[in-house]
Amino acid sequence: MRMIFPLAAAAALLSAAPALAADGKQMFMDNCSACHQATGKGIPGAFPALAGSKVAQGDPKEPIGRILNGRGGMPAFSQELSDAEISTILTYVRASWGNKAAPVKPQQVAALRTGAKRENAKEKLQAH
Repeated sequence: MRMIFPLAAAAALLSAAPALAADGKQMFMDNCSACHQATGKGIPGAFPALAGSKVAQGDPKEPIGRILNGRGGMPAFSQELSDAEISTILTYVRASWGNKAAPVKPQQVAALRTGAKRENAKEKLQAH
């Protein structure tokens, strides 16, 4: 009887993986593919490739920060996307087009989002 729960939990996680991948792909298509392309190859000279990207596959703090705060011509998505949505998109990117990186958890995004709010608040303080 005790074996049933762990097996059921494992089965639920395994069956959720394709759904998360599909959600990540759709979210990527909806929010990122206009610039980074559906192939992840970007547009040379304008929008960087995510396929084979050291940034996309490296420490998740870097791509999380770029999505939250924007960079160069990339807009900030901190107001448009939730922590779960950002983690789902990055998990898809980090496992697509030959990329092989660990998934990103919503908690990782939340930690950086909170840190960014604190930093921005400090920047807005004026000396008296």
